[in-house]
Amino acid sequence: MENLDWQNLGFGYRDTDYNIRCYYRNGQWGELEINSSNQINIHMAATSLHYGQEAFEGLKAFKGKDGKVRIFRMDENAKRMQSSCDGILMAKLPVEKFMEAVRLTVKMNERFVPPYESGAALYIRPLLIGTGPEIGVKPATEYMFMVFVMPVGPYFPEGFKPTDLVIMRKYDRAAPQGTGKFKVGGNYAASMGAGKLAKREGFSAVLYLDSKEKKYLDECGPANFFGIKNNTYVTPLSDSILPSITNKSLMDLAEEMGLKVERRKVPYEELAEFEEVGACGTAAVISPIKGVYDADNDKWFKYGNQKEAGEWSTKLYNKLRAIQYGDEEDKYGWVEVL
Repeated sequence: MENLDWQNLGFGYRDTDYNIRCYYRNGQWGELEINSSNQINIHMAATSLHYGQEAFEGLKAFKGKDGKVRIFRMDENAKRMQSSCDGILMAKLPVEKFMEAVRLTVKMNERFVPPYESGAALYIRPLLIGTGPEIGVKPATEYMFMVFVMPVGPYFPEGFKPTDLVIMRKYDRAAPQGTGKFKVGGNYAASMGAGKLAKREGFSAVLYLDSKEKKYLDECGPANFFGIKNNTYVTPLSDSILPSITNKSLMDLAEEMGLKVERRKVPYEELAEFEEVGACGTAAVISPIKGVYDADNDKWFKYGNQKEAGEWSTKLYNKLRAIQYGDEEDKYGWVEVL
């Protein structure tokens, strides 16, 4: 891919050679199919279009110094998609079929995996949609699963540089007993209005408080929240939060590095006590946070030296990326080498 500027890809869609598709019909999943079209043909009464029966995942493949391609924790993505299917009554794709589809998609598009030294990666997007026509509110009887990929740079243009978050209490991302813990499109649609407003005011994302009481920290728009204080990695426990695979990995690494790990309700007031704050997810790994602005009370919480990520965030970021790229031993069995 000599015509791609690997260092300046940005995080956006671009066409690659192939995608993989699989259909659920008559109560069973079919075989994987290789496709070169970026279009799908769908019934106008498909449940995905009318009743939000769709779920997706996001994961990455990385090229190591040794030229080998590594996929990070795809079994966890497969299990999380099954959880989303349970949540909105879609046909569950077997974990092994999910992983087989991911492997095949990456292999078929291997020329798009960015080189080791570029800092970029191959983003993998599995998608599952209800394709069967229904006009009453009920689950479809037919589904389509597909996987497509594209090379991407950092999710936030700043890369691994601190940004600011904003709290705006009049917006919620998900209801307490709703679909917040599932990776479904409706949650992201619900966050677009507040997200656009935040970016317009110079913030990278919204830090949502719990929807019921507005007393506890929930999620940072497209990512999980964590704070570090007194040698402790603290991340919110809530039924409205998507269980981030990146956050799960960082908790393991934090413990390995000697930090205590607490996953619990995090009161708003605790923002004043953290030494470091970050947002974490597949797209950015860690986005360090230099400040949180409470727009309702015109109040700032500031972290670190404002110019660079804190000590622990930097260590965690470097360690996780070293495992993903094959620079360090993968003692957890997180990486599959293609």
